[in-house]
Amino acid sequence: MEGVMPGQVTAVSRDEGYSFSKPNRDSIRLLTGLGVEGDVHAGETIRHQFRMTYEPNLPNLRQVHLMHEELFDELALKDFMVSAGQLGENITTRGMDLLGLPTGALLHLGEQAVLEVTGLRNPCSKINDFRTGLLGEVFAMDPLSGEFTFKCGVMAVVRRGGTVRPGDSIQVELPPPPHRPLERV
Repeated sequence: MEGVMPGQVTAVSRDEGYSFSKPNRDSIRLLTGLGVEGDVHAGETIRHQFRMTYEPNLPNLRQVHLMHEELFDELALKDFMVSAGQLGENITTRGMDLLGLPTGALLHLGEQAVLEVTGLRNPCSKINDFRTGLLGEVFAMDPLSGEFTFKCGVMAVVRRGGTVRPGDSIQVELPPPPHRPLERV
């Protein structure tokens, strides 16, 4: 874990139904191999509403959505007021570079829970339904490669369950090299 700054959980959110935003909670319980207990996206197979219609048997690599609170600070500078849970994330973080993690990084949250990072969240057009013009602000083009960077957080699967609360620490365990950069899942 050398060279990787620890982070902190600033909010946790879940929703039983398909809605864009998720209400904040005092805590969430992560279930090994499934996701957030009581959240619509929990399950062994894909639970993304659109993708379930044509790929229903794919493994669910999007069990838990994490987003860095620093994105909200960046968006506020452009007059987009966004707070924890409003973009559909389950865990809001501060103090760590979520987007810079490699595929397979393990996140140790609180006393027990462990998540494995599977990829970047692919933001959808519903973001513009939430706030007009917001979709264009959660992408960035790399001037060197010409590739788009997706800034809407990362997706993960639950490797070890446990309760997660605001204020919990997040420790990062990097996979063995060579590290694979995150791709959209």
